[in-house]
Amino acid sequence: MRAVFFEHPDHIPVNFCINTACWHHYPKRQLWELMEAHPYLFPGFVRPAADWQPVIPPVADASKPYRDPMGCIWQTADDGITGTVTGHPLADWSAFGTNWQLPDPEICDGLNPVDWQTAERDWTRQKQQTGGLITSLRHGHTFLQLSDLRGYENLLADMAEEQPLLDELIDGLTGFNLSLIQRFLRAGSTMICFPEDLGMQIGPMLTPADFKRYIKPAYQKLMKPVRQAGVAVMMHSDGDIRTLADDLIDSGVQSINLQDLVNGIDWIADRFRGKVCVDLDIDRQKITSFGTPAQIDELIREEVEKLATPQGGLAFTFGLYPGTPIENVKALMDALEKYMFWFD
Repeated sequence: MRAVFFEHPDHIPVNFCINTACWHHYPKRQLWELMEAHPYLFPGFVRPAADWQPVIPPVADASKPYRDPMGCIWQTADDGITGTVTGHPLADWSAFGTNWQLPDPEICDGLNPVDWQTAERDWTRQKQQTGGLITSLRHGHTFLQLSDLRGYENLLADMAEEQPLLDELIDGLTGFNLSLIQRFLRAGSTMICFPEDLGMQIGPMLTPADFKRYIKPAYQKLMKPVRQAGVAVMMHSDGDIRTLADDLIDSGVQSINLQDLVNGIDWIADRFRGKVCVDLDIDRQKITSFGTPAQIDELIREEVEKLATPQGGLAFTFGLYPGTPIENVKALMDALEKYMFWFD
């Protein structure tokens, strides 16, 4: 929180995420040893029993397709890797309001069924243990949800043709998401996350004009009560989102998790350094996967030098997926622990 609000954190926060699929692509012992050797990245880590197995989320279970509460059908080819929506319940608008209805936010979050009483007990425990509470909408809460419901090409055609039912669907979906936001606020959240991929390798998945017309108003409605409550707003998007950046900040984003090399370190520094907290998503396409340990160290050092300030405004996120050489995993962990205390 001190990094987000430029309140002189004593280190650069790092979130090192090990994807569930890694546990059957790497020897568990190797990963556990790396976690034990990096206590700043994995504070309080205790090695589990040798027969421990990770919980596979329904959207990442290769054994069977998963139908989520919105009616979307997910399929994956590898346990632990989030699948792709292959069944779009609103592929034909004739189902809207007849065979399809929005689910009840009292029993689900849009992606999974939820026992909110259990969730609220967990949140209370988190606040007691850490002094804060980070909550989040499901990944793909608005634009990607519309794409999952309609199909990507159908959705872009709806925007181009100004399909009036699309406005109605967006209004209903925004109301569903807003009910979740209100629950998070009542629970005493100190940060609420809005994860949603908007970018491709080059450019966004929709035109800036369509983002401004259809998606930005929904973001503003969702983020406004969060800002009014003094709660931090964090936005995540993969891909090239440079042409959407101004509208994202105008929507209420205070901390933005975006990819480093796709958007460009220099562009990120010029646009955000010292102004908006950058939660930098570290490259997974080039250097960490195919580079050398020395190149990995150089990448992290460059990012810290160009983006960090003594006041704050920088955090790191890395998602480890199968295929990254284990020596590069170690090199990245080493570099993050080395440079996260650069203020010293």
